[in-house]
Amino acid sequence: MALTRRVPALLMAVALLAACAGGGDDAPDRRPDRAAATSPPASASPPAVAPAASPRSQPPLSFQNCGGGFACATMPVPLTDADPSKGTVDLAVVRKPARRTAARIGSLVVNPGGPGASAVDYLRAAYEGLPDAVLDRFDLVAFDPRGVGRSAPVRCASTGELDRYFALDPTPDDAEELKAFQQGNADFAAGCAERSGPVLAYLSTRDAAGDMDRLRQALGEKKLTYLGYSYGTSIGAAYLDRWPTRVRAMVLDGAIDPALRWDQFLEGQSRGFDVALRAFLANCQQRSCAFRQTVRGDLGQAFDALAARIDRDPLPGRGSRRVGPGEFTLAVGSALYSREYGWPVLAEALAAAQRGEGAALLELSDGYLERGDRGYANLIEALTAVSCLDRPWPKDLSAYQALARKVARDSPRFGPAIALSSVACASWPVPPAGTPRRVTAPGAPPVLVIGTTRDPATPYSWSVALAGQLETGVLLTYDGDGHTVYRAGAPSCVTSRVDAYLLTGKVTSARCA
Repeated sequence: MALTRRVPALLMAVALLAACAGGGDDAPDRRPDRAAATSPPASASPPAVAPAASPRSQPPLSFQNCGGGFACATMPVPLTDADPSKGTVDLAVVRKPARRTAARIGSLVVNPGGPGASAVDYLRAAYEGLPDAVLDRFDLVAFDPRGVGRSAPVRCASTGELDRYFALDPTPDDAEELKAFQQGNADFAAGCAERSGPVLAYLSTRDAAGDMDRLRQALGEKKLTYLGYSYGTSIGAAYLDRWPTRVRAMVLDGAIDPALRWDQFLEGQSRGFDVALRAFLANCQQRSCAFRQTVRGDLGQAFDALAARIDRDPLPGRGSRRVGPGEFTLAVGSALYSREYGWPVLAEALAAAQRGEGAALLELSDGYLERGDRGYANLIEALTAVSCLDRPWPKDLSAYQALARKVARDSPRFGPAIALSSVACASWPVPPAGTPRRVTAPGAPPVLVIGTTRDPATPYSWSVALAGQLETGVLLTYDGDGHTVYRAGAPSCVTSRVDAYLLTGKVTSARCA
């Protein structure tokens, strides 16, 4: 079973770019996971845009039974409030009623992150892995943000084109590889403009926050109760920035600092992933994991030697597909999200690679990218579209190369690939819609921010920063490994505090191990 069938993971472009909910320690089999990709395979059809009705307030949703005790609805929203003539897009919404109807508090909107992960698929798969206190007292609600999953999905390339894109060397070694890297990213951006041009300018996180407020209205909730993981914390922060007094309670697990510039964002992830990989290798050495058993000498040197060998001579994967440095980087990064599940899978995959077998690494990479028999979900296309809109990015490749040289000093294993991972934004066909800014949210109730000390994708310092910016921010620290932590089976020190906060709105800072 691919890792991401069990554990939501960071999402990557060519390398590691942005994050969604992932696995921490001590989570049982019924923890939240990401469903198999169910959005349509890549095609040339642009997202549907309908004429706008522009209602003054969002009308109630008409939910229909869609199996498994869930109800589904479609919510039309204006593509842009500034120009109703641009039309509307339909957002997919799913709801699971509270188990204790008489004790129901209201709706809890959940987002697993991304950008690009289907929140609808996530909730349908993850529902039973959420804590009982949440399942009993709240209707669980999720919507696919615009451009994602079933909500006017962005498309940029065919399956074969995406295979070639993800196979690009994320750290080009010579002029030929650099030319291919630049051209591949430029072609990807041009494909997004060709296939999804009408919606590309309207997929920002600020737009998603506006849609979440429309959802609040459509659900009949006077105030929003929200649980956001990883990139989902960016949607939460954008909501707080605009409507702090419309919030009842908000949990932001694995936070992203909204004030980060492009280089600070990538540099932070570079450190996070190298720290997580070192922790994995130290644990592998201590426990004599499968990879340890296949090599001699220093385990870090063995890992580096394997990476260099795959860079020179890709491994056989499945069929005609091979495992080169692109797939290797994706595979290793994906497994670092969960100590309990990801680390053992990675150890076995590295041991197989040491024997010349790449299928296990390719399975990790494909699961990470949501590549199935019908092709790719639109995960990476949406991720890139949103990320390129949310902050200004350099237009010159030399800026990314300079950052790659800088981060290589302290984060040599992931840093250069992460620094170059956003080069598609240099060719992006629409200008950015957002800029980095501190979010203070005056007038908001207490906002609970959770940070994990060795989180690879959203470094702990980002949670500290966001909690410090918010006038009512409260920091809950989890001293552990993995990406995000709040779920059934997490340490009771975490779940008891988050549960109580969601039920009562009251919380104090704490540190848990």
